[in-house]
Amino acid sequence: MSSAATDVAQPAESAQSAKARPSSEPASTGALTSGPSGPNPGSRGPATDYSGFPLVGAKHPWRWVGTAAVALGIVAIAWSLATNPRWEWGVVAQWFTAQSVVNGLLETLKLTAISGLLGFVLGFILALMRLSASPLLVSVAWTFSWIFRSTPLLVQMLLWYNLGYLYEKISLGIPFTDVRFFEVQTTTLISQFAAAVLGLTLNQAAYSAEIIRGGILSVDQGQLEAAAALGIPAWRRSTRIVLPQAMRAILPTAFNEIIGLVKGTSIVYVLAYSELFYTVQVIYNRTQQVLPLLLVATLWYVVITSVLSVFQYYIERHYSKGAVRILPLTPLQKARKFFATHAVAPNRARSPR
Repeated sequence: MSSAATDVAQPAESAQSAKARPSSEPASTGALTSGPSGPNPGSRGPATDYSGFPLVGAKHPWRWVGTAAVALGIVAIAWSLATNPRWEWGVVAQWFTAQSVVNGLLETLKLTAISGLLGFVLGFILALMRLSASPLLVSVAWTFSWIFRSTPLLVQMLLWYNLGYLYEKISLGIPFTDVRFFEVQTTTLISQFAAAVLGLTLNQAAYSAEIIRGGILSVDQGQLEAAAALGIPAWRRSTRIVLPQAMRAILPTAFNEIIGLVKGTSIVYVLAYSELFYTVQVIYNRTQQVLPLLLVATLWYVVITSVLSVFQYYIERHYSKGAVRILPLTPLQKARKFFATHAVAPNRARSPR
């Protein structure tokens, strides 16, 4: 008897609570429309018009504080560079485009171009050897990278320059016979330039091999398996599938290596080869204007690396077409967007609402 009474009492209480609920109950419930089968929670009321509300930009006070602090620091450094007479900017301007300095700069560029090209070609061959199925090729490539990455570049450079002490003559012929096609004195063949190119190339090849190998391994092997299943030849798989994707992983590190190689050519001064840094040293040893001449070399290295950075940006942007839907903006496009945005904003602020 008691349970039946409870079941009957619950609907009665629900009816009373519905009657007691005021008509001014929240608008959300009021917005619900009642159809023949009851309220429909999926329907919404009319959209609120926000066009009359003012637009207020987000405020970032700490960003402005940080910007002001950095700007003050930049102004302080620029002021110090401009007003400190010990920088001797007149001497810098005098030697910046001097013929001897320009000749040293051209030698630096020549060393960088030759060593970079040969180093990456040899590094590509070593990378393929590391990825081959031959244990001998893998071992030789691994040993090459291990030796040249384990020794300082300065030591390698001096070793190649003094190769004549170990081998008086260099000859080309049939091994273990007296047949010789070519023979020359080692000191004649290994000049300062040859020792510099040899040391920079072999050292660069050891690092380039690992960069290229890592880029090739970054491509998903499933794509190669799918291409092989479709009957695509191995050469087309390598040039059309593997290489374009591997380039995205190879290029950033490769350009860093090239930039490092530009600065690394300065170590050739130990061979008394007249590249940029050695030329500057010769000049300031004669004129005793050390800091201005070092500043000349620094500015030229900054110019070279800046040009290489521009090339790096556009080449990476080209190879990112397969990875991103929208290409990153170029600096010119960013500037246009910045001025367009900040030119429209004040006009919008002045326009009547």
